[in-house]
Amino acid sequence: MDNEKDNKTQQTTIEPMDKQTPWAGVHIGEECSGAEILMRALYQEGVKTIFGYPGGAIMPVYDALYAYTRKPTPWFDHILVRHEQGAAHAAEGYARVTGDVGVVIVTSGPGVTNAMTGVADAMMDSIPMVIIAGQVGVGALGSDAFQEVDLVNMAQPIAKWSYQIRRPEDVAWAVSHAFYIARSGRPGPVVLDFPKNAQTHKAKWLPGKTDKVKSYIPYPKINEKAIQEAAELINNAKRPFALVGHGVEIGDAQEELKQLLEKADIPAGLTMLGLSVLSTDYPLNKGMLGMHGRYGTNLKQNECDVLIAIGMRFSDRVTGRLDRYAKQAKIIHLDIDPSEIDKNVKTDVAVIGDCKESLPMLTKLLNKAEHKDWIASFAPLYEVEKREVIEPAIHPESGPLLMGEVVNAVAEAAPSDTVMVNDVGLNQMFSSRYFKFGHKRSVVSSGGLGTMGFGLPAAIGATFGTDRTVCLFTGDGGFQMCIQELGTIMEQQAPVKVILLNNNYLGNVRQWQDLMYDYHHAFTYMLNPRYDNIAKGYGIAYDIVLTREELAEKVAKMIATDGPYILECAVKEEENVEPMVTPGSSVDEMKLHLNI
Repeated sequence: MDNEKDNKTQQTTIEPMDKQTPWAGVHIGEECSGAEILMRALYQEGVKTIFGYPGGAIMPVYDALYAYTRKPTPWFDHILVRHEQGAAHAAEGYARVTGDVGVVIVTSGPGVTNAMTGVADAMMDSIPMVIIAGQVGVGALGSDAFQEVDLVNMAQPIAKWSYQIRRPEDVAWAVSHAFYIARSGRPGPVVLDFPKNAQTHKAKWLPGKTDKVKSYIPYPKINEKAIQEAAELINNAKRPFALVGHGVEIGDAQEELKQLLEKADIPAGLTMLGLSVLSTDYPLNKGMLGMHGRYGTNLKQNECDVLIAIGMRFSDRVTGRLDRYAKQAKIIHLDIDPSEIDKNVKTDVAVIGDCKESLPMLTKLLNKAEHKDWIASFAPLYEVEKREVIEPAIHPESGPLLMGEVVNAVAEAAPSDTVMVNDVGLNQMFSSRYFKFGHKRSVVSSGGLGTMGFGLPAAIGATFGTDRTVCLFTGDGGFQMCIQELGTIMEQQAPVKVILLNNNYLGNVRQWQDLMYDYHHAFTYMLNPRYDNIAKGYGIAYDIVLTREELAEKVAKMIATDGPYILECAVKEEENVEPMVTPGSSVDEMKLHLNI
């Protein structure tokens, strides 16, 4: 997005409210500081929860926020995190379960650079978020002043839009723009750089609503000819296969997807971020795609005759070796973002638009069909995987405790609408493979960026966005990257159920070392602390599982306990996640066993 505001009147449609009516106890047109205007602008956007950490350059904003969190009916709930990266990930977790914009307020310099990992993570996974960062006064810009960084230019490559608010007169405009850009079209993070003079100087508060930005088309008009061409391919298909991604979740098009799949009798594979688009037991759901996805689901990508990609971006973790990917199939790609079309996989028909709109248009033109033999062909592959991989992973008869059986035990004990949060590593792969989903927006995971440390703060954020049970699967590596956020859990009593899969290794890296680096465990073994003592220090309920005989009982106790809980599980040290599409391999070369 363009950082410059050359002509506000051309870019924004302003809809002022009734100037005679006091709004939320304050009057339109009165003189306010830029910080005060920010509060009113956030309120206007429906913001209720803010994640943040104060500091010098953002203190005027926090002073204004102080008043609005102490009203008889507070406008905002501010969650004090323990690190700015935690604030960004918490806002992501909140946004992922609600669909609303996550809001972060941090100070300048290291405050906002700490938050940048969360910005990049949100950009990769299309998460709506607005980060408001303090900045030195305009007069000091470019002088290498204390805690000054060139935020706008730094954020540009990893944000949907970045903008510096230099005057209090521009605050309401900038905030309205930021929220419109963050939540519309393909969502993403927006960064607002807020110099101190713009926070303290005064201007008239004139609220407005952005519903249009010059040169920005968030919802492209759907090409009806493309819809017709896609329908024709599907109607003539003998072996159609749908690849469903996070875009369907973002677009709230779960039911529209089901109507299409059921009318045309199309099996579907799901990306990791799209796992809760369809319930786990939905008949046409054939499981997770990708490097550690279902065996049959991966192989069938190279057997189908028509491949329908819906709200997914053909990540390298899904496609494997591109020069051998789905060469036998006609490719239909439905996505709201034109830049994703033909980026990785050449399409035969592209339907650009919001899937909430495009899926019903396509379904209307489809013939009622049956593909019994094609769908049945998935079953033998699943049975092989079940016998060779799944059952040994979730119901082992002997040996150390395994990650898969812990995940399965939690999935069986937790409510069907539980939100699954995971960190990055083996814990992410096992929990994605074996958790069970029965409700939309139930996956909170770092997909594109693969951010270790994401899990704990994201789980905290999720608890502020939903009353559903929130279960976090994390490894000892990722857990320690943002372990300070246990302080946030302590202060807020955020009811996160932490399942700590402790194998004393950076497990995923260790697996790759065994696979490709001749078992050289270069700095992947970890000496861990006493997590029981850590939990005690934060006043968080804790237990440990050492044997499978006690697993079910202790999981049930965790789920039944109100408030936060840490359940440490002493799992096998050198466990591998299988099956796997190894690097450089085609999806139809997926290995059930790695033999390492």
